Amino acid sequence: MTGMTAAIVEGPRALPAGFDHPHASEEARALAERGLVLRVQVGSGVHGTAIDGQDDRDEMGVCLEPAAFVTGLARVPSGVNRDRMIPFEQYERHTAWDRSGGLANRSGAGDLDVIVYTARKWARLALDGNPTVLLVLFVPEEEVVFRDPVGAELVTNGHRFVSRLAGMRFLGYLRAQQKAMLGLSGTHTNRPELVARHGYDTKFAMHALRLGYQGVELLTTGRITLPVPEPQRERLRSIRRGEVPLGEVVEEIRDAESRLVALSESRAVPPQPDRAWVDFWLHEAHLGYWARRALDPSR
Repeated sequence: MTGMTAAIVEGPRALPAGFDHPHASEEARALAERGLVLRVQVGSGVHGTAIDGQDDRDEMGVCLEPAAFVTGLARVPSGVNRDRMIPFEQYERHTAWDRSGGLANRSGAGDLDVIVYTARKWARLALDGNPTVLLVLFVPEEEVVFRDPVGAELVTNGHRFVSRLAGMRFLGYLRAQQKAMLGLSGTHTNRPELVARHGYDTKFAMHALRLGYQGVELLTTGRITLPVPEPQRERLRSIRRGEVPLGEVVEEIRDAESRLVALSESRAVPPQPDRAWVDFWLHEAHLGYWARRALDPSR
């Protein structure tokens, strides 16, 4: 399993303005923009499972931190609260918050949800096999908003994050989506209209099966194909549209789950990701960033 050389994409760095949310201060926004190395579309849009006119746009990015935040104790304000300072780990902004109702608003068609993680936090999540953060390594060129040489090096080495840990994490996410789909104890849906119309939450169902498809592909090939290839993509879309009976959906998810379990226990899959390479990348990326900022503080 080897990586493919990723191209540099000179796209926009600008993020939506700060907001009264713990991870949306203007200071955090400025840090995320200045240190940005990678920003891509994630979510239904990049999976190819979006239904026309129904989906928001989800983006995720990775940024480097100034030295004071890594080797010192620098902090950023918690939202607009100037009296409370928190570690800088991410900048998170939903444009749905701009409407009446603020943070309580649910994102919908035309909204942008963007989160930019610090490289150190992103790496911790990715090494643990988090399916959502791993997606940024496999997004096709046309869905990349911004990618500099540091981000390109990371993407080129995406295969280094494949491990049995990732398999177990995909399984955990699949099972959580399946429980939510079925409305089992401890879960709930914020889409009651889907349950009323189809008898189950079809979006949770679609995501559960998608996680199965993608987890199996990752552990067998070292990559995730985006958008989801056919015929799986149309199957996912038909499930989301409520065209597949619940019994069929449950059976397909269980089949994908069984394949994931087998791969997560297979000796053909590395037991751990390449932590040494990730440490080296983080070290070199930050040293380079600090050197460039020393020459030009505006960078």
